[in-house]
Amino acid sequence: MTAFWWALLTACIWGVVPILEKIGLSDTNPFVGLFYRSLGVILGLLIFGFFILNLDEIRAVNMRSALFLILGGFLASFVAQLVFYHGLKIGEVSKVVPISASYPLIAFLLAVLFLGETFSLLKAFGVALIICGIWALKLG
Repeated sequence: MTAFWWALLTACIWGVVPILEKIGLSDTNPFVGLFYRSLGVILGLLIFGFFILNLDEIRAVNMRSALFLILGGFLASFVAQLVFYHGLKIGEVSKVVPISASYPLIAFLLAVLFLGETFSLLKAFGVALIICGIWALKLG
């Protein structure tokens, strides 16, 4: 399977999840919702770890890489998810999800600034489309 199909599958899964989460948050607060969502992550890790992971590969990761991955996991799976749940609880899925999913814009800008990635006219056009989409959702 190509990267495109993996990305499309990811989009499909991530498209279903906010609907489940909005329903789940209807009778609880975002902190409790995050607790239960994290139980799902733990269950997935246990199943994945039991069948796929190799302990030697886990030990072979250098400390710098491990720290960056742990920081990324904490920010994405805890901090951002909690912030997302607050928005999802009080807002419309059709607005909260696309706006929160505009993170490629932030990633692109940071990658150009800190990783030395290239900036092109086509990429600038994509950035402009993202900004227009956010603006349109804000107005609508």
